[in-house]
Amino acid sequence: MPQTTADHEVTVINVFTVEPDNQQMLVELLVQAAQQIMSKQPGYKSARIHRSLDGAKVAVHAQWRSRKDFEGLAGNPEAAVHMRRARDLATFEPVLYEVVFSHPG
Repeated sequence: MPQTTADHEVTVINVFTVEPDNQQMLVELLVQAAQQIMSKQPGYKSARIHRSLDGAKVAVHAQWRSRKDFEGLAGNPEAAVHMRRARDLATFEPVLYEVVFSHPG
């Protein structure tokens, strides 16, 4: 039976648009969320947080065991608090992806 996105690894890429004066504050908030909340969720695999050199963007690249595991984050009240704080600092749009090709760098 073929695997569906619900039962194999997924990647979330979330790009935040932020005022440059708030970029570092947003980075710190997202690092804290990854370390204290996401990393304790079932199915969490990893997260990378990137900041743009112009100060206007922050990107989160997170890997989850499955779509179902990622969607479980929505039921975590601690995660909701962090996302409300992030929404006060930036606009963002998380998008769920599946890997279709990977090449070593």
